[in-house]
Amino acid sequence: MVGAKTLYRSRGAVLGGVCAGLAEYFALDTVIVRVLTVALAVVTAGFAAVVYVALWLILPQAPQHDSVVDVAPE
Repeated sequence: MVGAKTLYRSRGAVLGGVCAGLAEYFALDTVIVRVLTVALAVVTAGFAAVVYVALWLILPQAPQHDSVVDVAPE
């Protein structure tokens, strides 16, 4: 399948990379996803925090992209 998106934990993470990974997947701002996660954790009496930890354990970390440097021979 061409162009299929995969959900990963982000490498640019504050705690676990789940919120940053969700933000990248849904093309949202990371701050918005983090605020929504905290709000959901409060409203659901911690259930969202349990889901966050489960995603932290289940989701693979994003593959590391090695940057290719174009070097011209001298």
